[in-house]
Amino acid sequence: MTQNPAPATTTATEGNTPPATPWWRDAVIYQIYVRSFADSDGDGIGDLRGARRRLPYLAELGVDAVWLTPFYASPQADGGYDVADYRAVDPLFGGLQDADDLVREAHRLGLRVIVDIVPNHTSDRHAWFREALAEGPGGAARARYHFRPGRGADGELPPNDWESVFGGPAWTRTGGADGEWYLHLFAPEQPDLNWENPEVAAEFESILRFWLDLGVDGFRVDVAHGMVKAPGLPDIGRKEQAKLIGAQVLPFFDQDGVHAIHRSWRRLLDSYDGGRIGVAEAWAPTPERLALYVRPDELHQAFNFHFLTCPWDAAAMRAVIDESLASTGSVGAPATWVLSNHDVVRHTTRYGGGERGTRRARAAALLMLALPGSAYVYQGEELGLPEVVDLPDAVRQDPAFFRGDGQEGTRDGCRVPIPWEGAEAPYGFGPAGSWLPQPAEWRHLSVAAQSGDPRSTLELYRSALALRRRLPGLGDGPMSWHATGDGDAGVPEGVLAFSRPGFACTLNTLGIEVELTVPGRPVLATAPLEFTGGTVRLPAETCVWWEV
Repeated sequence: MTQNPAPATTTATEGNTPPATPWWRDAVIYQIYVRSFADSDGDGIGDLRGARRRLPYLAELGVDAVWLTPFYASPQADGGYDVADYRAVDPLFGGLQDADDLVREAHRLGLRVIVDIVPNHTSDRHAWFREALAEGPGGAARARYHFRPGRGADGELPPNDWESVFGGPAWTRTGGADGEWYLHLFAPEQPDLNWENPEVAAEFESILRFWLDLGVDGFRVDVAHGMVKAPGLPDIGRKEQAKLIGAQVLPFFDQDGVHAIHRSWRRLLDSYDGGRIGVAEAWAPTPERLALYVRPDELHQAFNFHFLTCPWDAAAMRAVIDESLASTGSVGAPATWVLSNHDVVRHTTRYGGGERGTRRARAAALLMLALPGSAYVYQGEELGLPEVVDLPDAVRQDPAFFRGDGQEGTRDGCRVPIPWEGAEAPYGFGPAGSWLPQPAEWRHLSVAAQSGDPRSTLELYRSALALRRRLPGLGDGPMSWHATGDGDAGVPEGVLAFSRPGFACTLNTLGIEVELTVPGRPVLATAPLEFTGGTVRLPAETCVWWEV
């Protein structure tokens, strides 16, 4: 078993060693999608008690922290990202004591705990929004949200042309006599908060303190780029606005005003001991704009979606890696690397599916874990799970699926509960069934089926994470590329090769075998290697770690 250190900053050794590296600069953080991780009570939905019971598996896997998706009181219109009470646990997932027990058990095992916070919007069942609907236009309760009169002769048209990320207008008209409209960048059940209102900022400071006092180690900030809207809420002037997210600054996303909020949250986090952190889920059009979220006085990390969306191409991968390291390095922040999460098609499928997708996914995992900075692992990727692409329409719950002209509406396929053991569904997920059906072939991909098999993806991750702890050149720190060229001049086109102190990584992205000069002693590879003298035959779509 890989032993995890206690949740504290690494201690510097005596002598002229540099200051200790903060834990978050090179942490491997495992995302738990709570409803799909482990079910303790047989209702087919994962919960906090189930997650707590499986924490020893994550400690053995070798991760440093877990990130939990929302478990707050919610009508579940968008998988819990529509929060009705930020200080209560939804009965689906347990109670507040279960949250406290999970945090304490994680800390006992040497794992830190990061929880989701959803500050851009609330549920339409939140007490504030119910009060706003009951109140007339111009009242204090409505000022906490974005209420506006409609356009047109009788106010029958939305206040502007903004579209919901999930499709359709970003405005819904109230049913009251006043006929005002309210803004929701996501589902109608998720009204956007007005962060120009000081009550909103004060309330969220109180919410953050509530969970920090309970012992959580940080927050993943949902829609960290969206809380501030452009003055006057101007029209955009075109359709299919969801396709513009992450491609350009929009009047409702990536406005400069969000940074004042993050600076205030950083001051709050720094007022607690133990290295509490904030992680931005921020879609920005360039790496340079993304880096603004992790300046020294703002949040600690930001998800690197440019790496996640990068195609399987050596030149494109190198460009994204270089841009990411340069932009975050310019503000003194670590890069973060992520291949999958609960909002995107699993990378085994994105990379082609089947045997090819599995080969590429395994190789991409070693590449990610060898890069400088911090890495995020989405539950089940360590099992090589593919996307479930054939879910019946009747079981789908993604709100975008029912709207049709925003996001693709296919997020349910990456949220299918993961398999733990056994030959039949629900594969140890819980005592009974699961809220989304699991494929029959997943019996070969369960934790139990892969444990002890040196060829399995699970054992690959376990080995990689153990080596990442052992080899001093991994984690935070420098890297340098090997030259690309022919023969002794460098590595062939289509091959990525770089060095770190005492370590080298080689990734063959090509569909054919290549021959390379051996750079050191192989310590981990995603496929068997053949050596001839001082050269190695590197199979197609294979990654190798070398100790130099």
